[in-house]
Parts: sequence; structure tokens; C-alpha cells
Amino acid sequence: MAKIYSKKALVSKVMKPSEETVSFLLSYSKALSIVKIDNKSFEIISN
Repeated sequence: MAKIYSKKALVSKVMKPSEETVSFLLSYSKALSIVKIDNKSFEIISN
């Protein structure tokens, strides 16, 4: 008999990232700036 795979969740619904991961992502997003010139975009990370 065939198994029904759609009933099981592939990813756990409870995801708890560490405080280090959250702070890294926040600081990365604050440092990232995107400059658009004509039809090109440049990503600049200022540390």
C-alpha cells in the first residue's frame, strides 16, 4: 500500500535559533546596503 507523505511535516514547526544566530543575522542586515545603478544592483557590506 502506498504511503501518504503529505500528511507528515517535513520541517519541525518549533524552530528556536540560538541568540548568536539571531544577533548575527541582525548585524548582517544592518550592514547590508544595496545600490542600484541603471539596471544593475550592487550589494555592499560595510563592517
